[in-house]
Amino acid sequence: MFDTMTLTKAVGAGCGALLVFLLGSWAASGLYTFGEGHGEDVTQAYVIDTGASAAAEEPAAEAVPFPELVAAADAAAGHKVFAKCAACHKVDGSDATGPHLNGVVDRAVASVGGFAYSDAMVAHAAEAPTWTLEELGAFVENPKGHVPGTKMTFAGLPKEQDRANVVAYLASLQ
Repeated sequence: MFDTMTLTKAVGAGCGALLVFLLGSWAASGLYTFGEGHGEDVTQAYVIDTGASAAAEEPAAEAVPFPELVAAADAAAGHKVFAKCAACHKVDGSDATGPHLNGVVDRAVASVGGFAYSDAMVAHAAEAPTWTLEELGAFVENPKGHVPGTKMTFAGLPKEQDRANVVAYLASLQ
């Protein structure tokens, strides 16, 4: 059974393991931290230029109106970007998870017959009755932010050129 020597060995092994873990933690914190909490100023050994300071100094470029971006956009490139949309939307006149998008430019919002739009999208149709170029661009940028409560789960296209290309592609399907 358990005798005094066995108990002493078990407690010693536990204390030894704890000591190894504490010393390892102390050594690692000494290697990977510096100057924190000791009142010292921390200086970097080197600086990586990310261009953020140059970008901050440059004057902001004038925003180009979205319809002008669409006019100069590449519909072929938009067709490639549309592959992200094609998982839920078709352009052959039939509905899928989302309504069909052929003829969507200048079409009334929430107007595809037989498609069950969310209440939020139907309410949005009162605010913005037509899918203009600007409206499509704003919606495709952030669907849930533009129409809170929409069924559309797509996160959006943050790049303005991608949005312009997709809208140009959709406009070419009229």
